[in-house]
Amino acid sequence: MKILVAVKRVVDHNVRIRVRLDGSGVETTGVRMSMNPFCKHAVEAAVQLAESGQAREIVVVSIGPRPANDVILTALAMGAHRGILLETDAPLETLAIAKLLAKLVEEEHPDLVLLGKQAVDDDSNHVGQMLAALTDRPQATFASQIERVGAALEVTREVDYGRETLSLPLPAVVTADLRLNTPRNATLPMVMKARSKPLVVRSAADFGVDLAPRLQIENISPPPERVAGRSVASLAEFAAAIAAEVNEMEAL
Repeated sequence: MKILVAVKRVVDHNVRIRVRLDGSGVETTGVRMSMNPFCKHAVEAAVQLAESGQAREIVVVSIGPRPANDVILTALAMGAHRGILLETDAPLETLAIAKLLAKLVEEEHPDLVLLGKQAVDDDSNHVGQMLAALTDRPQATFASQIERVGAALEVTREVDYGRETLSLPLPAVVTADLRLNTPRNATLPMVMKARSKPLVVRSAADFGVDLAPRLQIENISPPPERVAGRSVASLAEFAAAIAAEVNEMEAL
């Protein structure tokens, strides 16, 4: 089985997000970037399938500027076999990303495409579903367990009422949830070894996909600062404070 894993470079989840002074977006200059956490679970799932003898090759792809090579190297250090960067400095919307990945699927012919269920920068949760539609492949989202059963995959996924298990014929598209596994840390020897693995940089413009945005962001602003709480001396004072808040909201 050949697996294609799509990974995204985002602001590191330990970094406090700051909005640019002009309100045009999130500040990324001089900010630590890393692989999207959900994507890391997708890479770990692919590596575990390879280690169990169920996958013969793992190809990792990222779309973005040249520095996005670092998240591909992280994936290679975790155990992926080769990487592809579709280089572009243009801001991309989810449909353009899905179309680029669909073009790559046509070239690589993977049996399984793994993605994180969403990216922590925009939380759009679109690309996996769009890719499945564009490539006419069955899909399972929010996967918390993946098992190869004969010529199919059994995917357990998180749903509102609990869990459900789906059987998907291959080729398929699966998006990973945080409960799927615990991603391994890439040690220094693993990172050094990853630098010798194949990593190809290709221009995203060469795929013939219209990358022009269809949405215009007018302004981005940080959420309001949280109002400090206050202490009350008795249960009666607490009830009166709640009643006052309710009356104030109703007056609005």
